[in-house]
Amino acid sequence: MKPVMIDTTARHEAIAKSILETGLSRDELLGAIDLGSNSFHLAIARLDHGEVRRIASISEKVQLGAGLDENNVLSEEAIQRGLDCLKRFLPHVSEIAPHRLRIVATNALRKAVNASEFIRHANAFLPKPIEVIAGREEARLIYLGVSHSNTSTDKRLVIDIGGGSTEFIIGQGFEPIEMESLQMGCVSFTRKFFVDGKITEKAFDNAMTATATELLTIAKRYKKVGWDNAIASSGTAKAVRLVLQELGWAGECITLDGMAKLKKHLIKLGNIDKIEFEGVKAHRQAVFPAGFAELYAIMQTLGIEELYYSDGALREGVMYDMLGRLGNEDVRDRSVSALAERYSVDFKQAGRVMATCGRLFDAVRDVLGFDDEDKDLLRRASNLHEIGLAVGHSNYQRHSAYLLEFSDMAGFAQVGQASMAQIALNHRRKLKTENLEIAENLGGRKLAYLCLILRLAVSANHSRTIKSAPIYLSILDKNKNHWQITLGEGLHKELIISQLNEDVAQFAKWGVKLSVVG
Repeated sequence: MKPVMIDTTARHEAIAKSILETGLSRDELLGAIDLGSNSFHLAIARLDHGEVRRIASISEKVQLGAGLDENNVLSEEAIQRGLDCLKRFLPHVSEIAPHRLRIVATNALRKAVNASEFIRHANAFLPKPIEVIAGREEARLIYLGVSHSNTSTDKRLVIDIGGGSTEFIIGQGFEPIEMESLQMGCVSFTRKFFVDGKITEKAFDNAMTATATELLTIAKRYKKVGWDNAIASSGTAKAVRLVLQELGWAGECITLDGMAKLKKHLIKLGNIDKIEFEGVKAHRQAVFPAGFAELYAIMQTLGIEELYYSDGALREGVMYDMLGRLGNEDVRDRSVSALAERYSVDFKQAGRVMATCGRLFDAVRDVLGFDDEDKDLLRRASNLHEIGLAVGHSNYQRHSAYLLEFSDMAGFAQVGQASMAQIALNHRRKLKTENLEIAENLGGRKLAYLCLILRLAVSANHSRTIKSAPIYLSILDKNKNHWQITLGEGLHKELIISQLNEDVAQFAKWGVKLSVVG
């Protein structure tokens, strides 16, 4: 399946004009870029009485997922298509303050074994780093976008068919109840069942059987929870709805009867080249039959008689989630609290270590070039650094790191969890040079410094009492690699000095000279 390249020059010019005409300042705009397996999407919005109002949007069919080979290696051509698209998006986000912009990547970059190559090149020119989000986090954000775009107190099933994965969420109000991400999508199914462009009964049957098979993992549980109505979002559902309306087989919602008629109609057409509906743009023709087959099988398997469409989805969810971060409703803090409670963290000790980390961080913030996001990362990691004790005491830092990296934590991108895992992993025992390389590849030298700050804070609170002698941190050289710890008066001073002196050799492995002054 060859990627379809579209000339979007006129569309980009129209977007630039619409943004300029708003007259809004940088702190009034919000932006979200969604790097999907089929399309890259840019949405720009303003905040209007607590609601996100989209003022401009653009999509390009990059078909990143089509660039994955059988070993999940992303081709150079696909990487270049993605980078070129992002460079075209770049001028449109120049008026958005970086802290009001998020760039999220989904299934294709989750699967690609060389995703870091694409991300490294993209992050070199983007104003914000790309966040690769897990499937369940994608589902949460989709539901957030749908629920804010379609306010209701009903219990709803939300279905979002993407290029490589499909998300299923049951929720009520703004809160999800069940969330899953299954490995099926319009791009991957096109490659499996419609790669030659022919539309046949056999191709449809194979795609629908594959869909039903994937749904076996969730169907029983989802039916037991139940829902009052079902909503589909994103490109496949939108195109199917428009085609059904164009043919006179749908009104406000998609029905099973209309889907049955459309299946027969597509088989009669026989080839994707003959798909000439106003609701299916040229660049969606190739993936339309696969997306339709998947949607039809979902409706049949889950017993959905009527399926409504929502224009709000992942991008809107990203922006509403960002509003929470800008205010006092950051879902990441709820996730940290839930994990701490789940693994019975010693909250008093965590509080002591967090307080020490905060003081050390503030003392060297400007010198080491830290920002608020770094402080939040250290705070969350210090809160959870002992969760591994729930698994075992010996080398518990390894258990902590594993739990932090691989737990489902709402609000976190994969790199955020991996960064917390590194901070927790290196807070005790020997520092390894290979771990320094991992930390620096994840978050640069700053992440390595955060690891060392937590290590100092844990040593200072080894006696687990608030009355321990306080420690103070200063940087003595312009290269930032000569650190000095000075102790104040308090209990266990000699013990703390002994602990810190043991770390002198360990810090040296990571290129930092540590001096301890009693």
